[in-house]
Amino acid sequence: MSKVYLISGLGADARLFKNIILPVGYEVVLVDWLIPNSIDTLTTYAQSIINKYNIQEKSIVIGVSLGGMISVEIAKKVKLEKVILVSSIKTDSEAPWYFKFFRSLPVYKAIPGKLMTHVGFLIKPMFGKMNPDDLRLFKSMLSNSSPIFLKWALRAALYWKNSVVFPNLYHIIGDNDLVFPYKNIKNPTAIIKGGTHIMVFDKAGEINKSLASIL
Repeated sequence: MSKVYLISGLGADARLFKNIILPVGYEVVLVDWLIPNSIDTLTTYAQSIINKYNIQEKSIVIGVSLGGMISVEIAKKVKLEKVILVSSIKTDSEAPWYFKFFRSLPVYKAIPGKLMTHVGFLIKPMFGKMNPDDLRLFKSMLSNSSPIFLKWALRAALYWKNSVVFPNLYHIIGDNDLVFPYKNIKNPTAIIKGGTHIMVFDKAGEINKSLASIL
């Protein structure tokens, strides 16, 4: 039975995948965030995930948002059967314009890490509309996130560099994603109509169909 590792996005945890259903015959492993070292990059952090969860060759990794970027780094170290990105980017050339802006003007450094766990008011304008239950869940995930991890992850994502695209990489993106605009994505596997950055909640049915086809 193939193992499928699910890696959530920044400010989220394994509850993000509550509506994701994979075909029969796969062993699902939910990956929890580890507290990084201050000098970690996404590359070294990916190695920590590999070590912690013993990710081996022929495994499958599915990553959402930041989790997708880390999935790419895992694929550079382990010969995966498949790597699947959802609402993410596979190279730094797909990064949105504001990545460059925040590298030039790193205002995020002045924001206390604890404050980052209480910015639920930004979810709707950036991530898209959610039903009340999903919104409460996402705010709960954010408030329970480690301030140390959030602060580190913002910087690590902004300075991530990758130009390697694997032939066994599959990329699912929503056409209404404001965090990672789909027009920046080269050769996506599937474009989910009306999908926002948090489409794993409200477009899970369509994503599950795409995942079943890929798997």
